[in-house]
Amino acid sequence: MAKLAKLVVAILLLSVTLLDARPATANSSGQTVVVDSPTLNVRSGPGLTYSLIGKLKDGQKVQVLDRSDDWLQVSVDGETGWIASWLTKSNERGSNEGKTIVSRVDSLNIRSSPSVNSAAIGKLRSGDLAKLVEYQGEWASIIVDGMEGWVHTTYITEVDADQKQTVSESEKPQVMDANTFTVIVNKLNVRKKPDQTSKRIGTVSKNDTYPIQKIDGNWVKISLSGKKSGWVYSFHGELSSKTSKTSSNSAKTVSIVTNGTNIRVEPTTSSDVALRADAGDVFQVVKKDEEWYEIKLPSGGTAYVAEWVVNSSEASTPSTNQFPKKTKRVRGTLKGITIALDPGHGGNDRGTTGTRGTDEKNLTLQTAELLAGKLKDAGATVVMTRNSDTYVSLRKRPSIAHQEGADAFVSLHYDANPDRSITGFTTYYTQSTQQPFAQAVNEGLSSSIDLPNRGTQHANYLVLRENGLPAVLIELGFLSNSSEERILTSAYFREQASQGIYKGLLHYFDAQ
Repeated sequence: MAKLAKLVVAILLLSVTLLDARPATANSSGQTVVVDSPTLNVRSGPGLTYSLIGKLKDGQKVQVLDRSDDWLQVSVDGETGWIASWLTKSNERGSNEGKTIVSRVDSLNIRSSPSVNSAAIGKLRSGDLAKLVEYQGEWASIIVDGMEGWVHTTYITEVDADQKQTVSESEKPQVMDANTFTVIVNKLNVRKKPDQTSKRIGTVSKNDTYPIQKIDGNWVKISLSGKKSGWVYSFHGELSSKTSKTSSNSAKTVSIVTNGTNIRVEPTTSSDVALRADAGDVFQVVKKDEEWYEIKLPSGGTAYVAEWVVNSSEASTPSTNQFPKKTKRVRGTLKGITIALDPGHGGNDRGTTGTRGTDEKNLTLQTAELLAGKLKDAGATVVMTRNSDTYVSLRKRPSIAHQEGADAFVSLHYDANPDRSITGFTTYYTQSTQQPFAQAVNEGLSSSIDLPNRGTQHANYLVLRENGLPAVLIELGFLSNSSEERILTSAYFREQASQGIYKGLLHYFDAQ
C-alpha cells in the first residue's frame, strides 16, 4: 500500500509539472542572441534594480524565452534570468544587420514604442526606405533620417541590399526636373550640410513649399527667406516641377500626439470632454486661448485641446514664406535653448530603494521639477520625459528629446551599491562627443554640492547610446548609504544639486 501511495504521488507531481510547463512566446521561441559586451550581468528580473544571479562572457550564446521592454529573459545552463537587450546582438540566420524595409502604404505611423497607444513621432510614405534594427512580435524597430521608431510589420516589406536601388527608383518620384519641395510632416529640420550630424539651422512646417537649389542623393537644398538656404531630407516632402508658391490655406492646425487625448468643451482640465482623439488626428485651429487651442470639430462646432498634448504646424500665408528663426541666445542666459530633463524610472519601475525606504523614482522627479524651474527662469524651454509617476520606456526617453528639438539631454538618477560605504555623485557619458558636456555638468555640480566627486565616467547606457544630443546621466549620490540618504532626501540638497546642474549647463552653452 505504501508503495502504491508513493507511485500515485509521483504521478501527480509529474502531471503538475507538465501542466505548468509554459512554451516560449510566439515572438521569441527558438531565438538566440550573442553577448556583445566584455561581461553581461544576469539579473533576477527585467531591470537594473534586480539582484545579480550570474554573469555571461562576450560571444556567449543564450536562448531567449521572453521579453519585457528592453530586457530579455534567457536560459543559461538550465537556469533563467534577465539580461539587457542592448548588450546583445542577433544570432539568427539572416541577421537584421544591413537589412532595409520599404513602406507599402502612405502615411505609415512611426511610433515611439511598439504599441498603437504610443505617440506617433513621424510617418513613412509608400516606397520610403528605412534601416531595420530588429523585430519584436508584430512590430519592427527602424531608423530613418537619424530617428529611431517602431512600425507595424503588416505595412512593410523587407528588401535585400540588391533590391534597394530598384525599389528606390520604382517607388520614389523622379526628381531630375523638380524645382519645388513641399513639406509633408509637421516639423522638418533644416541643416547646414546634407548630413544628419550637420548643425540644425532651423525647422520648416507642414504644407510649406520652397524653391529647390540643388539635389544631392536623398537631400534637397531649399531656398528660405531672404538669402538663406539649407538642406532637408527628401523623404519628408514632395518634389515637383510646380511654380514655387505657398499653400493658400493660412489656417493653423494641431495634430494629436497620444491616443485617447481629451478634447474639452471649455479651456480647462475640469471641463466636460467633448470627444477623445487619437494620435495623428489633425484639427484646424480657430484661435489660441493662453495654453489652449480652440479647434473645429468634424461634426461642427468648436472645442478645446491643451497645447501640451499636441504638435502644432503653421501653413504659410500667401503673402509670406518666413523661415522660423531660432531665438538668439544671450550669453549668461539659456534663452533659445531647449533642455530635455529625464527623471529616471517611474510607474512600476521604482528604481533603487534606500536604506530608509526612499524610492528613487520619486526623488528623481522632485529634483527634475526643481531644476526645470531654474532652467525656465534662465529663459530655457524645458521638455520633461515624464511629469508624473508613470513608466516611460528607455528608448522613448531620447526619442522625446529628439522629437521636441532639444539641444541637450539630462537624465537624473540616484545610485546604489552592495557596498554601503560608497558615497558621492557621478556623471556618465557614452559617446565621446558627450564627454565635454558631461565634464561641464560635473564641474557645475562639484561647485554646488558637498559630496565626493566620482568624476565623469564612461558607461553604456541606452538613453545616452541612442542619443545624438549632448547628453549625460547623473547619479546624484548613493541611497544605499544611510548617512548620504539623509542628505539626498533633504530639500536643501535638491536645491543645491539643481543649482549646480543649471550652472554646468550655462557654462557649457556659453562656451559654444
